[in-house]
Amino acid sequence: MKSPAHRTRDIERQAGYLKREHCTPPPPRTGSDTMWFIRDSCGIVCGIITWLLVFYAEFVVVFVMLLPAKNVAYSLFNGVLFNGLAFLALASHAKAMCTDPGAVPKGNATKEFIESLQLKPGQVVYKCPKCCSIKPDRAHHCSVCKRCIKKMDHHCPWVNNCVGESNQKYFVLFTMYIALISFHALFMAAFHFVFCIEEDWAKCSNFSPPATVILLILLCFEGLLFLIFTAVMFGTQVHSICTDETGIEQLKKEERRWAKKSKWMNMKVVFGHPFSIAWLSPFATPDHGKADVYQYIV
Repeated sequence: MKSPAHRTRDIERQAGYLKREHCTPPPPRTGSDTMWFIRDSCGIVCGIITWLLVFYAEFVVVFVMLLPAKNVAYSLFNGVLFNGLAFLALASHAKAMCTDPGAVPKGNATKEFIESLQLKPGQVVYKCPKCCSIKPDRAHHCSVCKRCIKKMDHHCPWVNNCVGESNQKYFVLFTMYIALISFHALFMAAFHFVFCIEEDWAKCSNFSPPATVILLILLCFEGLLFLIFTAVMFGTQVHSICTDETGIEQLKKEERRWAKKSKWMNMKVVFGHPFSIAWLSPFATPDHGKADVYQYIV
C-alpha cells in the first residue's frame, strides 16, 4: 500500500485533476515586456539607495580627495581605478536586477502540457500551487517575485530580484566590485586624513575643514559597512557555487538529487565555459558550453 506522500505524487504526475480554469497558460511575451523587472516598492527603494551611496562615494573621492590634484599621477591613477570599479559595480547591479533569474514559465501546469511531456510510469513532476507551474528540480517559489525560480539562492532586496540560475554571476560580480571600491575608498580616506593632518587643513580640500572631516567620516562609515557586508556575501556565494548547494538548499537541508561535480566545473556552470576574462565582465553572458547545469542523478 502506498504512503499518502506517494499518492500525492501520483496525482501530480497524472495531472488529471488540473482544470483549465485553475491553470491557464500565460499570454505570449511581446517586445515591450521582455525586460525583467520586479515591481516591489521595498526592492526599488533599496536599489535606488545603492546607486545613491555609490554616487556619494564618487563625489567624495573625486571632489574632496583627488581634486584639486596635489599629485597628478596619484589623482589620475586612483581616479581611473575607482571610477572603473564603480562603473563595473553599477553595471553588475543593473544586470543582476534586470536579468531573469531563471523563472519557470507561469501557468504551464495544464493537463495538455503535462501529457505532452510523455512521462514514463513512476516518473514524478511537481506542481507549484502558487504560480501554477511545473516545478523543476532545485526550483523554489519566491513570494516577492511570485514565480518559481530555478536554483534560487535567495531574494535580495538590494538588487530587487532573486539570485538564481541565470543572474548569479552578476550578483557575485556586484558584491565583489562593491567590496573592492569600499576597500579602495577606505585606503584613500586614511591617506587623505594623514595628508591633511601633516599639511594645512584649509589647503587639502576645496571644502572647509569641518565639511571635509564630516564627508570623510561618512565615507569611512559607508565604506567599512559595505566592505564587511559585501565581502561576507561574496565569500558565501563563492562557497555556495563551489559546493553546488544554494542558500535555500543549505537552510532546508535538502537531500542532494543531482550529480556531484568538481568545484572548478561548478564555477564554469555559473560564470561560463571555458575560463576567460569575460568572467569579470557584467556585459558577457555566461556560455555554459560543456558545463551542463542539469547533470542530475537519474
